Amino acid sequence: MSSTTSSLTDLHVYDTTLRDGAQQEGLNLSVSDKLAIARALDDLGVGFIEGGWPGANPKDTEFFARAQRELDLRNATLAAFGATRRAGGKAADDVLVRALLDSGAPVVTLVAKSHTRHVEQALRTTLAENLAMIRDTVSFLRGEGRRVFVDAEHFFDGYRLDRDYALECVRAAAESGAEVIALCDTNGGMLPGQVADVVRDVLDGTAARIGIHCHNDTGCAVANSMAAVEAGATHVQGTVNGYGERTGNANILTVVSNLQIKQGREVVAPERLKEATRIAHAISEVTNVPPYSRQPYVGASAFAHKAGLHASALKVDPDLYQHTDPSLVGNAMRTLVSDMAGRASIELKAAEMGVDLADSPTLVAGLLAEVKDLELKGWTFDAADASFELLLRRHLGQAVSYFDVESWRVITDAREAGEATSEATVKLTAGGRRHVATGEGNGPVNALDHALRQALSPVYPELESLELVDFKVRILDASHGTDAITRVLIETADSETTWQTVGVAPNIVEASWRALVDGITYGLNRQGVPAR
Repeated sequence: MSSTTSSLTDLHVYDTTLRDGAQQEGLNLSVSDKLAIARALDDLGVGFIEGGWPGANPKDTEFFARAQRELDLRNATLAAFGATRRAGGKAADDVLVRALLDSGAPVVTLVAKSHTRHVEQALRTTLAENLAMIRDTVSFLRGEGRRVFVDAEHFFDGYRLDRDYALECVRAAAESGAEVIALCDTNGGMLPGQVADVVRDVLDGTAARIGIHCHNDTGCAVANSMAAVEAGATHVQGTVNGYGERTGNANILTVVSNLQIKQGREVVAPERLKEATRIAHAISEVTNVPPYSRQPYVGASAFAHKAGLHASALKVDPDLYQHTDPSLVGNAMRTLVSDMAGRASIELKAAEMGVDLADSPTLVAGLLAEVKDLELKGWTFDAADASFELLLRRHLGQAVSYFDVESWRVITDAREAGEATSEATVKLTAGGRRHVATGEGNGPVNALDHALRQALSPVYPELESLELVDFKVRILDASHGTDAITRVLIETADSETTWQTVGVAPNIVEASWRALVDGITYGLNRQGVPAR
């Protein structure tokens, strides 16, 4: 668990994904998950990784025990989170304080009350005793050789209620040896101007090093964090992808990118920042929370351009419609093809796929006309790059036909108990032979997927690496009720990436079949598999 503790600047980047982020609804991390995320955070180059609350949570106790054996951090320092001692006791005798020492973490982050009502109603103690709890716990841990940070919980609300007491809590922590006091907007209700004013006042009224910990309940967690740093805070906390309870925490990836790219503060090494997009998606895989495509900097749509006018300008200079170079965070510009597309959109999208259409105006015109016609019928290619590439390959005469479908059918059998299973039969020709296969599933699409794979696997064993990971249905022209057109988007993945395909038809199963076939065709083509 050794690490370097030096920082590129005097600004701490402190990640709390493993503790505060893990409080997100529906997010449940195993110890192995937490270890994997810690390694990814270390790759990003954050200065501190808060691992959890040892002693209070058995899973976190195990995490720190395994971290000592299994984590070899190169950039980050591990921090254990805990609370000040109980009222009326001594820090040296407090079991939970002792657990922080037993964790082996070189940094301990203590949560301390700084709001008078919380002290009196939640802790059920006096204001004077709360200050004693802060002093005693910080002093004890410092005497045991630990670096100590203090999270001043509910600080901004407490400051508005009783400024003098809130400042006294900061002084008590600093004078006892706390290296940082992070002001916490625990309820997430502050706005940037308010945060900046309070941070300046705390800096003027204490000798403490101030940090910031923001929640996103006003949608301002990143802005509030930036405002705090602008006002003089030199320690900023957040979570990857903005994970956290309620509406989440400040997104540490956005904060770091803003500080580094927009303000020139080298808070992580530039080569580390280039890993941000990969790390955001890798952590999404571990947490099983789908990545948010419109996330700043690292989202799949962060540098995606749809309008034809934008595409024309991008051909001249990408900076005309982009606020920064996407490669700085490991992302890339994408051109979306839709009914808004012009010739420039088609050419740029083809270029992304390694195809130069600059000297093929007739082909571009024909492809553009088909795209617009299909979009009018309900197809959407801005969300289905793989289907567009297959369409482009057909226009180029480069389409690969891996199989010819003779027929398919699906039967759903509903039991009296309410359970329903589906059975699909697929007949096709591949590898010069006719194949008939039947598959079962928990729905018609699942059954079709199984049947298609069974029919093709003897000829294309490469299918084993392809997996259907998402399925979305939208009813178009809902005024027609059950007779409406249906659009299906299917996401397929291999060990390296994912891709989206689209199918449109009056029948939901037929639309699904079209998207499914495109997904498998694209996957085989992407792997360079020849038709057999």
